[in-house]
Amino acid sequence: MPRYLQISFLFLLLVSCGVTGCSSVTKPGAVRIRWSNDPQTLDPLVANMPQASEIINLLHCSLLVGDSTQQFAPWLAQALPIIRQHDSLTFLTYALRPEATWDNGQPVLARDVAFTLKFLNCPGLPTEYSRTQYGFITDIKLDARDPRRFTLVCRAGSRDAIFLSGDYAILPEYALDPQRRLQEVPLSLLHADTVAAVRRYPALRDFARRYRQNQFGQHPERLPGCGPYTVKAWRKGRYLRLRRKAQWWASKLIAPPAWLQAHAARLDYQIIPDNAQALLALRRGDIDLYPMPAARDYDQLRHSADTAKLAFYTADSYNMMTVGFNTQRPFLRDALTRRALSLLFDVPGLMQATQPGLAYRSVGLVSPYDKAVYNDSLPLLPFDIRQAGELLRKAGWKRSPAGKWFRNTETLAFSISYRAGAPDYEAVARQFQAAAAQLSIPVQLSPTEERLYKQQLLDGATDVHIRTSRGNPFTYNFIPILHSRSIGLDNFTRYQSKVADQLMEAIEDERDEKRRVKLLRRFQLQIRQDSPLVVLFFIRHRLIASKQLRGVHALRVRPGYDVLSLSLALPEK
Repeated sequence: MPRYLQISFLFLLLVSCGVTGCSSVTKPGAVRIRWSNDPQTLDPLVANMPQASEIINLLHCSLLVGDSTQQFAPWLAQALPIIRQHDSLTFLTYALRPEATWDNGQPVLARDVAFTLKFLNCPGLPTEYSRTQYGFITDIKLDARDPRRFTLVCRAGSRDAIFLSGDYAILPEYALDPQRRLQEVPLSLLHADTVAAVRRYPALRDFARRYRQNQFGQHPERLPGCGPYTVKAWRKGRYLRLRRKAQWWASKLIAPPAWLQAHAARLDYQIIPDNAQALLALRRGDIDLYPMPAARDYDQLRHSADTAKLAFYTADSYNMMTVGFNTQRPFLRDALTRRALSLLFDVPGLMQATQPGLAYRSVGLVSPYDKAVYNDSLPLLPFDIRQAGELLRKAGWKRSPAGKWFRNTETLAFSISYRAGAPDYEAVARQFQAAAAQLSIPVQLSPTEERLYKQQLLDGATDVHIRTSRGNPFTYNFIPILHSRSIGLDNFTRYQSKVADQLMEAIEDERDEKRRVKLLRRFQLQIRQDSPLVVLFFIRHRLIASKQLRGVHALRVRPGYDVLSLSLALPEK
């Protein structure tokens, strides 16, 4: 099954040179996949880039992988880690597979893992998200007797932390740090005090500068990996072509698991930014796989004559349509106001309008299918304009003779921001605007180009925003998106709560599963009370594939299918 990264990356796939006006150079036998977002970088260490994970998982490997039962399994690691706990620390001892090698034939060793962890904490590189995500790993101890064996020292010992301890791409020290300058830098110091580490080890600054100069994210061919594929060609805005390695190390394994097999000799991702063109390419046979078409297009096509040559798949996912409130805006600082505005979303109507039959509701950030931790004692949010008005009054807002809402010197009027060119977001924004108008609350729509929109979110320059948030079935780590120390990273609501911070930290640290479940249910209640964001609904994965494509299965984890299992049927003789 596909490897799943918590770093919140997503690839939507597009294909077919034919519809972009160029002559097709795709060789027969290549699996062709539609890609709707062109990645700006394929840097596996820039963990907050949302477009790169699928390709990274084909070029690189991590220690652990999520399997089809939503459990974690060894990938580069020979087995799951040996766990030892002492006081507040957890020690995770790994051993790497002896077969694992880099592209030049050198073995993957423990020092590569140590190098990667130091890289994730290296100042001067855009790895802030990773430092938040994997900050519980405070040190690494190499085994002097076995170069493939090492122990991670962690300040958290929950099941989630154990999975995250092996959930990052391992990179080759020999290619990035041939002089091994980072070997002398203690990870414990780098984790505890980066300023002191740079002062004591100036090689850190030089290393970061060299890495940026080499532009590995823009030139992935310069960065060797130990995954099954290598980059054959990449033209920004047009296509990305991967080729299976002739001598991949996992091919030597006897009866390897699914995640250590790669069936397609070539994978061709090409950019078609227009849904209508992509649908035309699909019908012509220029595309083998079209993930996440527009919901109405999916529904229309599966009831058409094209079903003779196309197959249709769906699966529940962990992708959520969310609305976030900038809690640092004066008029949105109090929870009562945010709770009032949360009642202005007609969720059933929006589901029918944007995702007919392809979405389901939830009380919050946890999927209702995760019954053990889902807080089913919370009610679903109603669409209730009258109650919203009552909550606004409780929050201290008053109506002027002209009908406007004011509180002291504040007037309740704001904008709602979303990515331009996204009809689903537009529908949410317009429905919210119309509901707010019934209470005489002016709401300005602010569709924004994608890169500028992401920068606005990082800068806290929005009032209310709409986006798709992506959860993780293997871990419940909410620190990157809601902890106060993640403001300026992926905490786009700029939410600050000592209670919530403590709950998130306790969830990360808790070793007892029953106590962890209670903490998760309390956290969902806290978020409902504080309402920094609203989960409108979860979105189902949907795929349309050529019936010539084999190994297609709709999965709950993104990107919604297992690319390693894909292959084309042999032509009939």
